[in-house]
Amino acid sequence: MSQLAVDPATGPATTRERVFSGIQPSGASHLGNYLGAQVNYVALQDQYDAIYGIVDLHAMTTVHDGEELRRLTRDMVLDLLAVGLDPDRCAIIRQSDFPEHSELMWIFDTVVPVSWLERNPTYKEGRAEGKENSNGLLTYPVLQAADIVIYKASRVPVGKDQAAHLELSREIVRAFNRRYGEIFPEPQAVYTDAPVVLGIDGARKMSKSAGNTIPIFAEPDEIHRLVMSMVTDPQRIKRSDPGRPEVCNVCQLHRFFGGDYLQIQDGERTARTGCVQTKQLLAERIVEFFRPMREKRARLAAEAGHVEEVLAAGAAQVRPILEATMAEVRAAVGIGRGPGTA
Repeated sequence: MSQLAVDPATGPATTRERVFSGIQPSGASHLGNYLGAQVNYVALQDQYDAIYGIVDLHAMTTVHDGEELRRLTRDMVLDLLAVGLDPDRCAIIRQSDFPEHSELMWIFDTVVPVSWLERNPTYKEGRAEGKENSNGLLTYPVLQAADIVIYKASRVPVGKDQAAHLELSREIVRAFNRRYGEIFPEPQAVYTDAPVVLGIDGARKMSKSAGNTIPIFAEPDEIHRLVMSMVTDPQRIKRSDPGRPEVCNVCQLHRFFGGDYLQIQDGERTARTGCVQTKQLLAERIVEFFRPMREKRARLAAEAGHVEEVLAAGAAQVRPILEATMAEVRAAVGIGRGPGTA
């Protein structure tokens, strides 16, 4: 297994910057998850000391069945392994294995004005989507900040559309550091070229809460069914009408699942090809693209205990970092035994 560097005398130390990102186990991985996050996770594990968290505490804002949450958490580990995360090159952890995340969240809660949370885009989006207006939904970004900086992560992979979310984490760190000293680095974005993937409705970002996803590990027949239901160019009524590939979600997804995007674009614009034909081709390409990953996932799922072994290995790597950070925080804020206490 890879080892994240920790100096026993001074705490965490590494020759590479540390990156952290969390993913909610609130449903099956879909095209938006893969193109927007997972493909970047795979690339970053060779560039940084990478820690990836299955943030099951966050998922409790939408998943209210214990057994279901455990299953979804296990499934997300399998998904990440199948798309290419390697426990020898990164640490994969389960957020709830570390109560220190929640402890640091509470400490951060004492320095965060409520107004910061009420204006947060995640909270506004959740309310607009009809999510339960729990305190967890409101304070979600405080736990998010704790997740990142408890490992002294200085980099967070995000799309540019997520910049406001990360800025709130930076504000929380600044507020804490002003009060207690320069303990945490302000996490900086590792911006990706990840697209905002629209859902099958063609109107909203692909998301589990919107129910408009294409799960990447669904059976081929299900992927075909979902792709064939996708909304294309609403102005292209008849087969003979020229299309607008720049607004057609199906055409845009062909950018990532085939090398002939310009031909597809031209076919749609000149009405040489129809929407049904373009959808059928996309469905076939998605199925084939994920086939090796689907087979790998099935093999891993059949290995009893494999998921827990991966999580235990990840926990062993990150625990010294987390413990060093929390010792520093507790000393600064004045909780627990102080330095030199008998």
